[in-house]
Amino acid sequence: MATQKIRSKELASLLGITAANLSLLNEWQGQGVKMATLDKLCAALDCQPSDLLEFQKD
Repeated sequence: MATQKIRSKELASLLGITAANLSLLNEWQGQGVKMATLDKLCAALDCQPSDLLEFQKD
């Protein structure tokens, strides 16, 4: 978010979620992320899902 110069509260508003839920996404403490939320996140940050996600084997 820092490279895009957007505040957490503003990004949460763009995504239609609470700042608390954005914090969970940021820390990956949630159960998952909806594709619609990922789509909005990529649009707001002008990035691709691969810029945000990384696969790690268990």
